[in-house]
Amino acid sequence: APAGTAMRTEISTAAAFVTRLLRAAGGIGEEQLRCFRECLQEALREHYKHHWFPMVPSKGSGYRCIRINHKMDPLIGKAAGMIGLSHERLFQLLPSELTLWVDPFEVSYRIGEDGSICVLYESPQPGGKTTSCKEEWRIGRSSPSKNYNMMTVSS
Repeated sequence: APAGTAMRTEISTAAAFVTRLLRAAGGIGEEQLRCFRECLQEALREHYKHHWFPMVPSKGSGYRCIRINHKMDPLIGKAAGMIGLSHERLFQLLPSELTLWVDPFEVSYRIGEDGSICVLYESPQPGGKTTSCKEEWRIGRSSPSKNYNMMTVSS
């Protein structure tokens, strides 16, 4: 499938999520929100066009990451500009720390630097590998190492 159709769900999930955050903040009309969502989807599609690797989902993840961290993400800023929202206004409306990962088969986000990662969208990969590196990290963290007791050397 061409990248455009492959990315559609992930991109619309990401754009809808940011739009939901704006809607929750209040004061923006539905028509503006719809326009924002479409502009953001378009910007993301353009940005990700040559950086989408369904066979290697984590490749290019940093490039696709949407980030607000005392600096406004340029793609969100651009879409907001289309409906007349300034960066200053966006900072009031959106979390000051937001990271959104848009990868093939998984869209997840974190609010705050130490927030937990929440998955917005997940679909099985065609290769059958369903565990993402984030999950492996979680699993690895929660189970103590098996050879722990062997380390206590009795003198």
